Amino acid sequence: MGYNCVVLAKQVPDTHKVTGKAMKDDGTVNRAALPAVFNPEDLNALEMAIQVKERAGGTVTVMTMGLPTACDILRESLYRGADRGILLTDRRCAGSDTLATSYILSCAIRHLGKVDLVFCGRQAIDGDTAQVGPQTAEKLGIPQMTYVEKLLDVTNGHIRARRNLGHGWEVVEGALPMLVTVTEAANDPRPSAARRLMRYKAAQSPAEIARQVSIDMKQADDAARAAETKKRTEALAARGLLLEQWSLDDFPIDFAWVGLDGSPTKVHRVQSIVLTGSGYHEVAPTDDSIRTLIHELIEDHTIG
Repeated sequence: MGYNCVVLAKQVPDTHKVTGKAMKDDGTVNRAALPAVFNPEDLNALEMAIQVKERAGGTVTVMTMGLPTACDILRESLYRGADRGILLTDRRCAGSDTLATSYILSCAIRHLGKVDLVFCGRQAIDGDTAQVGPQTAEKLGIPQMTYVEKLLDVTNGHIRARRNLGHGWEVVEGALPMLVTVTEAANDPRPSAARRLMRYKAAQSPAEIARQVSIDMKQADDAARAAETKKRTEALAARGLLLEQWSLDDFPIDFAWVGLDGSPTKVHRVQSIVLTGSGYHEVAPTDDSIRTLIHELIEDHTIG
């Protein structure tokens, strides 16, 4: 039978490598100071989609919304087993909060046609909201399974999975189409396959091609660069190495719901808090000392 799977992935700053330069003077994140990585739980979502394809057949399409640099995670997805990569990039998407982002993604998913399963990581490490997946499901009008930690079965148009409840787990089942948010405990994402890496390492999006042409042909006029860009784009497409690139003009959308204007979330203030040490207090390993420490912590409202 086979299932058409879509994975929503995001390129994020590596928050595990935060330094003193990670914040700008205005309180915003200095993304240039942090390396960009594949959002970790989105890798788990990709692995789950590939497992569905291996069990039941079908296709895996990875979609990411962001700058052309996000093509790095599309190529990585192809190395790992995805069949198709789509870059959704448009200046009008800038400033979108989770509500606007989920609206844009839902419109793009509808444009794909028949989709059986949508997978995404539980949350992104740069926002930790865990909202985009569920909001996308709501806008698509399909059911959702959240916090999935193990895929149990996908047969006869139904999916069965185990989801984490924090204090335990439950097994749930539902009919497709379905959106699934995946936790890091769900699986161990496979590494890139050497053969696929060699096959897709030259894959590029039209935006990347245009940028490279501008570098290679600095002295050429616009017409010459456009012609060269078209030539390289057609050559990659003929080899099956052109990463698809969509803008908001490529599918029906209400522009009142995108970007800053379509984002009800407003940031009042961003503060950078630096914790500094100011000495220490040694507590003897006795019942009386520990009892005194707990009493002091309660008095200071540190606990209790």
